[in-house]
Amino acid sequence: MKEVIKKRVLVTGGAGFLGSFLCEQLLHAGHDVLCMDNFFTGRKANIAHLMDNPYFELMRQDVTVPFYVEVDEIYNLACPASPVHYQFDPVQTTKTSVHGAINVLGLANRVKAKVLQASTSEVYGDPTIHPQPESYWGNVNPIGIRSCYDEGKRCAETLFFDYHRQHQLEIKVVRIFNTYGPRMHPQDGRVVSNFIMQALQGDAITIYGDGKQTRSFCYCDDLIEGFIRLMASDSSVTGPINLGNPGEFTMIELAETILELTNSSSELVFKPLPEDDPKQRRPDITLAKQHLNWEPQIELRAGLDKTIEYFDTLLSAGK
Repeated sequence: MKEVIKKRVLVTGGAGFLGSFLCEQLLHAGHDVLCMDNFFTGRKANIAHLMDNPYFELMRQDVTVPFYVEVDEIYNLACPASPVHYQFDPVQTTKTSVHGAINVLGLANRVKAKVLQASTSEVYGDPTIHPQPESYWGNVNPIGIRSCYDEGKRCAETLFFDYHRQHQLEIKVVRIFNTYGPRMHPQDGRVVSNFIMQALQGDAITIYGDGKQTRSFCYCDDLIEGFIRLMASDSSVTGPINLGNPGEFTMIELAETILELTNSSSELVFKPLPEDDPKQRRPDITLAKQHLNWEPQIELRAGLDKTIEYFDTLLSAGK
């Protein structure tokens, strides 16, 4: 049996939806985990079950403020990821992506840590190429209401590759497509959590636009496996690499599936499409298959069942 080399791993945004699952998996793999979060969208409930683990440490810290720790690897997940949250304070969102990347990269360069940036499919904007390969430069509005997130993440990628070229820093960049699962924030405004919460409470299902726009949905466990494989990959594999599920569904298809799984009688209500909302979003995961031997394993209905159970428990507990 191969011996696990215990690493000191920093996860920024570690109390968030994805960060908490990553912390969990890193602990299970035998590592020493430092979870850093300012709790703007992260929640202590996501990591409460980890607090008694002697190899888990929580640090309340904003990534935009310089910090100094000794670590071997860094996963930079710090940034609100839903439009409701990142548009609440767009200037701070841009700072989180840009100043946060500068602070994370500065630390990584000082301590010679390998560092992974959680980027996003939003760097592709409203794409004119479908599905989206990593070679596509995107179609982003630089002054729109979503640009604080889209352009912030694009600039963070720039910084990561400049540090790699200028300082030979070992980097990994992953572009995350729509991901869902337990521990999503119930008021994050994202389509899966919105539809499930509305269906469970008997409210109307709110669909923006005509409902024919498409998204791909990756279950959180599959995505975290991709993160870990990318971090462990050969140093020549810098990314960017798309991680997401290439299965493509319209908003109406998603709503109807959730109505069926929740046995809800909620009606569908249509509202105007928000500014710069992409019409299509689906990853080309050829590089992930080639370099990481990775592709999603969990079908949408199976993942939705687990997510619905989580939100149902939250509502039953009055949280």
